[in-house]
Amino acid sequence: MPRAATADRVDRDALLEFLRPRHKAVLLTRRRDGGAQMSPVSCGVDAEGRVVVSTYPQRAKTANARRAPQVSVCVLSDDFDGPWVQVDGEAEVLDLPEALEPLVEYYRSISGEHPDWDEYRAAMTRQGKSLLRITPTSWGPIATGGFPPEVLDKL
Repeated sequence: MPRAATADRVDRDALLEFLRPRHKAVLLTRRRDGGAQMSPVSCGVDAEGRVVVSTYPQRAKTANARRAPQVSVCVLSDDFDGPWVQVDGEAEVLDLPEALEPLVEYYRSISGEHPDWDEYRAAMTRQGKSLLRITPTSWGPIATGGFPPEVLDKL
């Protein structure tokens, strides 16, 4: 059955409620020449309402965010046809050792409790992980695909 597209404007609390159970996203950063660089990422939301992404310091997204911290992330539902939202914000990059406890919070926001936090911390240290924290500055409506209402009426 055809359905109408939706675009629901929400406040910050409703945005965070929408984001918390969704962990699939596409992160957009800017290359040195200004061109777009997109990366599929897993994301969470920390206690301060920032979108968090685990990464490595060598990755393009990390270098780009250090240089040009204005980024966007399109957070998707598990069902590809489900609702999504674009969040624009200011990114900061945390490297070890500063990133270690925020990486614990990142894991918790996605997967809950780890069976051995000491093991997790050691693995993050061995891997040399970094964390991107994106403070939302604006966001689009929570949207779904579908037909424009005026088209749907003609079907």
